[in-house]
Amino acid sequence: MQESSSSSAAAGGIASKKQADLQAQYNSYKSTLQQLAQKIGELESEGDEHKLVLETLQPLPGSRKCFRMIGGVLVERTVAEVIPALETNAKGVESVLQQLVKEYKKTEDDMKKWQTKNKVQVVQGP
Repeated sequence: MQESSSSSAAAGGIASKKQADLQAQYNSYKSTLQQLAQKIGELESEGDEHKLVLETLQPLPGSRKCFRMIGGVLVERTVAEVIPALETNAKGVESVLQQLVKEYKKTEDDMKKWQTKNKVQVVQGP
């Protein structure tokens, strides 16, 4: 009788460890997805800002004076000098944004596969 109760206690310990491991993995996936979503939001905002500045500068003459923040320092430039740099930066932001969206979708798919494989169901609290 004592042997069966100790083996059930051991099985219970293994089950609780597996549950804790599953919970840790689930939390890791959720944390990663949250961080990616936050970064995507920041880059979308930055891309919109670049677009707005470009739309503002496009109709202006190239010789017109404008100011640009470079590394925390405000420098004087001409519109003709700033527009190409802004376009390059905007393309870079868009490229990184697309990569992050792909990574988000891949992580989300990996999480769904992991949930299916491990028969994990999310239970929402009250």
